[in-house]
Amino acid sequence: MEKKTEFHRNATVLGPRREQLGHLERVVLDSESHTLTHLVVRTGVLLSKKEKLVPIGLVAETSPEQVVLSIEAEDLESSAAFEVDRVVAIAEGEPDLTPTQPGPTPAAYGAPITGVPLPPVPADRYKTQTEQNIPEGTVALKEGAKVVTAEGKAVGDVEAVLAEAPQDHVTHLLVSSGLIAKEKRLMPIDWVQGFTDDEVQLRLGQEDSFESLAAIQGS
Repeated sequence: MEKKTEFHRNATVLGPRREQLGHLERVVLDSESHTLTHLVVRTGVLLSKKEKLVPIGLVAETSPEQVVLSIEAEDLESSAAFEVDRVVAIAEGEPDLTPTQPGPTPAAYGAPITGVPLPPVPADRYKTQTEQNIPEGTVALKEGAKVVTAEGKAVGDVEAVLAEAPQDHVTHLLVSSGLIAKEKRLMPIDWVQGFTDDEVQLRLGQEDSFESLAAIQGS
């Protein structure tokens, strides 16, 4: 039987010497193969908060409370950022909201020193936008993402992602439901139709199918 790895919401992320590095923010998985590729680890607080990408191969062990990285893991400060700013062309018809800096009015040749305004010269239209720095075809699933049926009915929130080691193939999602007396159920990954960052869409057409899963006692 394959060993299971589990990645729980807000689990503490530790280095190889058990030093605290941050907390688990998201898991990155291939939306087709359901294979984990990276973890997103949150470090710092408030204005100093950063989100770093950690390849799944650097995970040594997991538990509901902790994720421990292997000795090969680098200092998170030198790890790739989860989000990066990229300069991209502005699409045709899209308004250019980039703030402009005031500059001197150009003067025509032979004009008085005060200058004669010239017609504006068309410039290349670019903007800076923030993008996720993850492989193509993957989704950075938030811990706590909503789970919805085929009709769009919300049935719970993702509490944890369980995978088989060492292949890192996701087998189940731990889903919690209820407002006060929360119940947790293990849902097979085969029930999932698709993912977005903050939502898991099920193939199931009825809420009753989800309720048929046995609740986990003592969770």
